[in-house]
Amino acid sequence: MRSGVEDVPEECAVEFAMEMLGGRWKLAVLKQLVSGTHRFGELRHALQGVTPRMLTRQLRELEADGLVTRTVYAEVPPRVEYALTEVGQSLESITDELDKWGRWYRETIRREAPFGLHPTA
Repeated sequence: MRSGVEDVPEECAVEFAMEMLGGRWKLAVLKQLVSGTHRFGELRHALQGVTPRMLTRQLRELEADGLVTRTVYAEVPPRVEYALTEVGQSLESITDELDKWGRWYRETIRREAPFGLHPTA
């Protein structure tokens, strides 16, 4: 498991946010859940390359931090759905801006600097 957010210096809010949202998949999971409730399989399908174990771990951490809710329905077979909490929904504008920036970077900067060469200032 990750280190606790209690270990992050209080004066560094960015470091605190990164402790909660850092990792390869958390922001991608949140971005998917912005559009509504999803089942585990839907999230796994949408996030190409994530392993079931990693997705489970990320969802558990997001749930523990109060950003995602997990609802289990008493059906056969069991149905489990994930949704954003009110706190998780507060990240919608952040995930949207990161999505826009990522698209801009990929389309502009990467095109201008092929073969992994990055422009220098």
